[in-house]
Amino acid sequence: MEDAWRALWRATYVIHLTKVLHNPVAGVILAPVTTPSARSGPSVLPGPSAEHVDVLIVGAGLSGIGAACRLQTDAPGTSFAIVEARSASGGTWDLFRFPGMRSDSDMFTLGYPFRPWTQSRAIVGGQEILRYVRDTAAAYDVDRHISYHCRVVRADWSGQDARWTVTVEDTVTGARAERTCGFLYICSGYYRYDHGYTPDWPGRSDFAGLVVHPQQWPEDLDLTGQRVVVIGSGATAVTIVPAVAGTAASVTMLQRSPSYILSLPNEDPVADLLRKTLPERQAYAAVRWKNARMTTAIYGFCRRHPARARAMLRRGALKRLPAGYDFNTHLTPAYEPWDQRMCLVPNGDFFAAIKSGRAEIVTDHIEEFTETGLRLRSGRHLEADVVVTATGLNLLPLGGIDMTVDAEEVVVGQRVAYKGMMLDAVPNMAFAIGYTNASWTLKVDLVARYVSRMLQYMRQHGYAVVTPRLPPEGMAISPLIDMTSGYFERSRAALPRQGDRAPWRLRQHYFKDAALFRMPVDADGLEFRSASPAVQLTP
Repeated sequence: MEDAWRALWRATYVIHLTKVLHNPVAGVILAPVTTPSARSGPSVLPGPSAEHVDVLIVGAGLSGIGAACRLQTDAPGTSFAIVEARSASGGTWDLFRFPGMRSDSDMFTLGYPFRPWTQSRAIVGGQEILRYVRDTAAAYDVDRHISYHCRVVRADWSGQDARWTVTVEDTVTGARAERTCGFLYICSGYYRYDHGYTPDWPGRSDFAGLVVHPQQWPEDLDLTGQRVVVIGSGATAVTIVPAVAGTAASVTMLQRSPSYILSLPNEDPVADLLRKTLPERQAYAAVRWKNARMTTAIYGFCRRHPARARAMLRRGALKRLPAGYDFNTHLTPAYEPWDQRMCLVPNGDFFAAIKSGRAEIVTDHIEEFTETGLRLRSGRHLEADVVVTATGLNLLPLGGIDMTVDAEEVVVGQRVAYKGMMLDAVPNMAFAIGYTNASWTLKVDLVARYVSRMLQYMRQHGYAVVTPRLPPEGMAISPLIDMTSGYFERSRAALPRQGDRAPWRLRQHYFKDAALFRMPVDADGLEFRSASPAVQLTP
């Protein structure tokens, strides 16, 4: 299977590798930036005071830390602060603690382009990613700018003052305070951190065992010798199943319908070879470019040739499954590849768990919970000691912040996204949402660099306000994210929309989007306004 997918990008890789190494433009945004000196001392410092800042970043996860690093390197002199609702940095990688927790993107693209990933393994666990993010924050002296237990609940824009007044709630005491900023940068992701999505199944209160959602995994939960049922068929489910199959008495993945699952190697031999022959940053840039090309090629192939993609996925899976396995029932989705996010399993570990007999897939519907397990629509009963509800996320666009512009409420679901990062008619605000069909960081770093460049442009030209404005001739509107995954469908009305052409529509194609983000900052779609020196960005 891996050989089939490698064939999609090998020729492109060979042809363009020289361009990446010798032409920074061909490498898109892969050229290294200067790294500030790493500071010494503890990695956790007291939060900053609440004075006015040029940029207030909401969220200290992968996106927020990267945004702060980019501000320092690409917009030097910009004052900023980070507010984080939780007690620690790292976002997703600190929150999720379920067995096997890992990324389904390779670290050469999930990592920051300005901080090379130096390990040989491309797919790594959540704790390794968390360490990487925190080490980056320390190296760039970002962590001293973070205030913890600070949830942004409201943001009010004043056109007269050209600033945001942000209401921040202390998540420990509930006390609220205000602080101001010239530019609001929301890097809190798109889902709720306090709880995930769990359907209301009949009889759940009758179950004598334990029901756990991966988003709130108990630290002391030991599944050794337990009968485990994992409800779901997405990335979380296919990660947990092989991770617990070696110690649990039995593991059953219970799904209503299957997902597409792709096996890729855990290590990258090309990366190892390039690191031996090129300087570290140059090798990292080349591998990052190669992997971005690979994921883009796979996605494009699946969308253009869905039947061929289905056949390739089927052949690859069958090679790893026991003879006679009921592939049609358990691993053939009703939708086309990439209508929903595809699941990545490193070295086929999920298939190996099925083949060994340590785990099984059951495709059925839940009728009800019972005292000892789950009764299914088919009449089968699954005995269980622990039920893991890997049933998805609850989306929370723009952190659920109540927002007004000159006292008028901003309804996010009625706004159109400019370059997938700002909202029409909302001044001095950007948000970071990564790709759903490729590495998250590829997209949010495009946004971070553009925001930094835009702030520099405003400072150089004496502007204090930037506002996206819809074209007067109008355009067709569609959902910002066109996938049919359940968590997107449930929250469709709350998400921003997109237009039918650039810059109001992105291509979900890293290299094409990168070209759009490189265009001049004063291009059509943005309205700039000056203000009195008192409210301009710090010179």
